[in-house]
Amino acid sequence: MDESPYILAVENLTKYFGGLAAVSNCTLKIKKGSITGIIGPNGSGKSTLFNLIAGNLKPNSGKVIFNNQNITEIPSYELFTKGLLRTFQIAHEFTNLTVLENLMMVPSNQSGENLVNALIKPALIKREEEIIRAKAYDVIDFLNLKHLANELAGNLSGGQKKLLELGRTMMVDAKIVLLDEVGAGVNRTLLKDLGTAILRLNKEKNYTFCMIEHDMDFISRMCNPVIVMSDGSVLFEGTPSEVKKNEKVIESYLGRGNETNGEKN
Repeated sequence: MDESPYILAVENLTKYFGGLAAVSNCTLKIKKGSITGIIGPNGSGKSTLFNLIAGNLKPNSGKVIFNNQNITEIPSYELFTKGLLRTFQIAHEFTNLTVLENLMMVPSNQSGENLVNALIKPALIKREEEIIRAKAYDVIDFLNLKHLANELAGNLSGGQKKLLELGRTMMVDAKIVLLDEVGAGVNRTLLKDLGTAILRLNKEKNYTFCMIEHDMDFISRMCNPVIVMSDGSVLFEGTPSEVKKNEKVIESYLGRGNETNGEKN
């Protein structure tokens, strides 16, 4: 049987809060090796969808398939070890540790976490730590953060913290990363650096990304396809240029069609 080209599939997913369906019979697929954008008006269900995919919420109905496995009931910490990561899901930076130390904290099941190993296998722990440190330096190099390696994470700017967060995903060899408004609160220069890092991870390390983002310029530069959500389900999917021209999308965002007052916006 041929391997599926899709790394993630959402099938008829529904989530109610009280009597309100935040996500309603939502179905979509994410291709391996793609950078897929998810956009939509506020309240369209984007963040709830991410929470359902990442195991932070359980749906009322429907399922999530990751690497051909039904992960609908699997909690977020287990999905983390399988390579499905959501950026905010990885704990916020440890402000009193350096950038290097923050990266070294990410890999789970380190031998040094076991008290017995710490007492009777110091050589094993030292060798493992050297491997993790070397990997952390590789990540720092990749993200051009060498000048900040020994800086306390609490002193970083918002954009630098986002780069550090991206670096954390590299410490566990993520298969798909859900980026929730990666550009929020980031200046244009650092946003460009973030975009470049994401594109390089996609091309050089075959990462798959799915991002929620309000900045259409950033989405247009980064993503293909773009999925538009409205009222908790998929309204439209296409290239950025197709999305910008689609009448249903325009109406969803503006609450009216192009014909209103003859305006073209």
